[in-house]
Amino acid sequence: MAGETNLRTLLASMTPELLDGIYVFATLASGVPQPKSLDPVMMFREREGVTLIVTEDAATAAGLAASFRCRMITLNIHSSLEAVGFLAAITARLAAAGMGVNPVSAFYHDHLFVPAERAEEAKGLLRELARESAG
Repeated sequence: MAGETNLRTLLASMTPELLDGIYVFATLASGVPQPKSLDPVMMFREREGVTLIVTEDAATAAGLAASFRCRMITLNIHSSLEAVGFLAAITARLAAAGMGVNPVSAFYHDHLFVPAERAEEAKGLLRELARESAG
């Protein structure tokens, strides 16, 4: 099941969806087991430890120190993992507005973690980018 690779189609057809909940980034040192109660939306192993993206409530309940209170925006278009420039165009648009973003690519969709207090603004900027790309 191949995803879309055409940049114009990706940008014009994406429908950004702002998901409920506040997420945070937390880390576990190498060798420290993940609390059984956690159900991370993302987990990534690095030399320094394991990064988890979890709900703020779950991190608090597990006693984890966390940073970057954010909201998740899912770009509802099946983008190919080989698509060129999709996230570059999106992150450039958000950067032009002075907004940091942490993108995550999964098999079917790309997901953006944006500052919680600017999530609605981010969604609006992405919808504007989609309209402009549609011509």
